[in-house]
Amino acid sequence: MRPQSIVLFDRLFLASLVLALINAVLAYSTLVEEVEADPALAQIGGGPIVMGVVLTSLLIPLALWYFIAHRASNIAKWLLVAMVAIGLFFGNFSFSDGFSLPAVLGLVVTLLQVVAIVLLFRADARAWLEGDAAASE
Repeated sequence: MRPQSIVLFDRLFLASLVLALINAVLAYSTLVEEVEADPALAQIGGGPIVMGVVLTSLLIPLALWYFIAHRASNIAKWLLVAMVAIGLFFGNFSFSDGFSLPAVLGLVVTLLQVVAIVLLFRADARAWLEGDAAASE
């Protein structure tokens, strides 16, 4: 049986991915315009590039979520921690242009992911991810 911290991680991280997808759909036309503003990328087309980036940015974390929440992979945990940390480092959390819906959703996604990651460091989650099922029950 999965410990409570893993169950909460499961729900929060999936919620963050759903919100990230909604955010990508809402910002799609803006993202396409930004990509097409680059002459080299405009030749390929903004739509395929944006779709590829969105799919990759959702599928990789989704795969890591699966291996953490359902296969108790400590390696996947550390890969996800690294990805979220890199996202925090390179993220644009400026509201200088105002509080647009995509900006607010992006912040909510980040907060959900950080809280979900923190849950992976609670004692019951650590024990479960390290393979000590008896200690996590």
